[in-house]
Amino acid sequence: MGRSGPFGARVAGFWERERRYEVPRWLIERATERRLAGDWRGACAAVGLGVKFDLRDVAAQHGADVAEALADDLLNLAPDLLRWHTSGDADQYALAAYGDLRLFTGRGNELKFGHAPPELLLAPGYMWDVRRSGEILARNGGVGRAPFFEADGTPRKPPEGPGDDPVERAERVTALQDRGLVDEAFAEAGIELRLHEEDAEDLDERRRRLGLLPMALYRIEPELRRLGGGRFLVTHSMWPFGPSPIRYGYHVMSLLLETVDGGVRATFLRHSRDGGLEPALALPEAFWHRSPDLELVRAGRLAPEELHPLVREAFFPELRMAGPGGPGDSPPPRVARVRCRGEWHEVSFERGFLHLHRHTDEERRRELALRALGGKVTGCFAVRRTWDGAGFLPRALREQRRELFRRVECGDAEGVLRCLDAGYDPFTLDGDGRSLMHFLYLMDHTVLFPRLRAEGLDLEARDARERTPLLAAVEGRAPAALVRTLVDAGARTNARSTKMWAARTAAQVAARDKRTDLDFLN
Repeated sequence: MGRSGPFGARVAGFWERERRYEVPRWLIERATERRLAGDWRGACAAVGLGVKFDLRDVAAQHGADVAEALADDLLNLAPDLLRWHTSGDADQYALAAYGDLRLFTGRGNELKFGHAPPELLLAPGYMWDVRRSGEILARNGGVGRAPFFEADGTPRKPPEGPGDDPVERAERVTALQDRGLVDEAFAEAGIELRLHEEDAEDLDERRRRLGLLPMALYRIEPELRRLGGGRFLVTHSMWPFGPSPIRYGYHVMSLLLETVDGGVRATFLRHSRDGGLEPALALPEAFWHRSPDLELVRAGRLAPEELHPLVREAFFPELRMAGPGGPGDSPPPRVARVRCRGEWHEVSFERGFLHLHRHTDEERRRELALRALGGKVTGCFAVRRTWDGAGFLPRALREQRRELFRRVECGDAEGVLRCLDAGYDPFTLDGDGRSLMHFLYLMDHTVLFPRLRAEGLDLEARDARERTPLLAAVEGRAPAALVRTLVDAGARTNARSTKMWAARTAAQVAARDKRTDLDFLN
């Protein structure tokens, strides 16, 4: 179901990619297995969450009571759930408080303990604590069922008239936002809206911007009440639109929220610094953003079964499943249809080999000879050429290549291996001529490199910028261990790119970046 408004196709596409690729099912299962075994450090390691403290040091410095309380919370920490809720969210959060000490998330996917930055707010418990994961339902307008759904996940029609049911009220507010009725949505949510009317054009543009703000208006008042009231600033980056997309600066919209006389006032700001002389605390997304999970299920982009299991159980408690659920693995490669010689033919790629389902080996040799003589190759035989770089591909093959490289971009080495096991072509190149070898610096090379070598990928393959995998790794600031692995496997250290503004070897790039840990390249 396609919709406009705050969760139009572009925004929904972003969140669908976050959910499908950033927290894959295998990661959830691995982290859950370690957590249930009482290995909280192993659970954190499974999702790449670095732990920057030791419980023995905490006990020695802050006492046994603090260490015991922290240990209990860590045993109930679901790092995969934390990653699910913070993926795509640039904010930092404090997870739990122990007097003036905090368990909090740091920059660079780290878990820390100690004195946190004072502006960090305590995250809602459903974001990380398995004991409180069910609270996400109430925090998103649900009571017994989620807005727009029955308790088993069956879609439900929005209410047609007014009423006192809190879930139906959340549905009415959301429906008004989706229709772009900004003033009505704020009023239904009980929020006083101030737009500072200056002229009609300015007022219309502000309403357009507010109409694209993915704010769960129905939850603002209770969230501010939980925080004790005050002044809070919501900032949100938006895609450009309208006649003057940069009128308010870099497509960032700011909204000042204030608790006044038992209610809430929202003031549209040109810039965040226009909020007046009194300070306002930045309000993280977790306290105001609409649930991407409910929106994706509403839009038909995810099935309820594909949500994180703890999220699914909270939103759809009566949904019965045979397995644990979560985002599924990549589908197997599909056969593509190609227009060839006036007919529809089928082709498919598996393990570097083009399968032509309607052509003989003799026809294949004749087309290859024609190409060698400079002739134009069309139809099925042209697919091989575009598969190796830029150019048009049938939709099924485009999706196959996109699926593989989305796993790559998310650093999902395990997911890439599963794609290869399912029959994806290990020799696939992206639109810039880069092979999987060129992207090793984004992934766990200890898992993926042996497989790529066994498949026969070339250590000296050149991308569109004439870079080898070694050059790409050093330019991508790869860890020294990967660079050493490539060199030990035989990668040439004197290879240069001929299409860069200043051709350099890997050693020269390392010297430019002051990478003393790569001195062995010399």
